[in-house]
Amino acid sequence: MHKSVLTRCSLLLSLLLPVVAGATELYRYVDDKGTTVLSRQGVPPEHISKGYEVLNEQGRVVKVIPPAPSAEEMQHILAERARASSDAQLLRLYSTPDDVERARERKLAELDGLIGVARGNLQSVRTQQSNLQSQAADHERAGRAVPAHLLAQIDNQKAEQARLKGDILRYQAARKEADSSFNADLARLKELLGRNQ
Repeated sequence: MHKSVLTRCSLLLSLLLPVVAGATELYRYVDDKGTTVLSRQGVPPEHISKGYEVLNEQGRVVKVIPPAPSAEEMQHILAERARASSDAQLLRLYSTPDDVERARERKLAELDGLIGVARGNLQSVRTQQSNLQSQAADHERAGRAVPAHLLAQIDNQKAEQARLKGDILRYQAARKEADSSFNADLARLKELLGRNQ
């Protein structure tokens, strides 16, 4: 029985050896001198990025590894992926150009509201500052020193005006940017919907 197992194992090995031997692969690549090289050891690391081919024992190409993309090509690939992702998001957000218009109107109305509130607050602060300065002038006309708390309040009103003016400028810039962004979204959506029809 022991002999029969050995016979079977040797028979199995004799069948597998040619298959294993036949599975040896050759690698074809171009070296730094421009010479085409065939190797059983594989492709040296410094040549992998240039691409290579894997051949079987009969010399047939069984696999082609393309060259790695250049920095410019990679930048283009990444830009294309970003564009595809942006387009997918745009199509999820809006079904029609009218959807974009409505979203734009809502956003611009929201920013206009913020600008209006900031302008109203600015006018109110200016009025308060004017009143405080009148009080300070009354003290000066009467030959009295202007109280420190009054001067501090005037300074606070000036600082508040500067802050509100900054807010208004920021909201106006955001409005301009939003309008431009919605215009770009609208143009791109029309292009995508036209392409899909």
